[in-house]
Amino acid sequence: MKKLILLLPFVVAAAACTPTQQGAAIGGASGAAIGALASGNKVEGAIIGGAVGTVAGALIGRAAEGSNQCIYRDEYGRRYTAPCPRGY
Repeated sequence: MKKLILLLPFVVAAAACTPTQQGAAIGGASGAAIGALASGNKVEGAIIGGAVGTVAGALIGRAAEGSNQCIYRDEYGRRYTAPCPRGY
């Protein structure tokens, strides 16, 4: 049961739509876990760590969101970056 509770935030993060939402979900879950482990008061540490992690994760995800660059592979398997198609 404990493993399921620990995995739930990461499953939710994977289902998030945008990089900002994914970053916020993963940052919040990670921050809450680290805050609970690092502080003397587990509940207070989880709340503060979750809030800080959510903001940091959202900012990191937002930075990745605006790039409008996609990664492609050519016929030889080499990866390259180019602008994404319109509407993508």
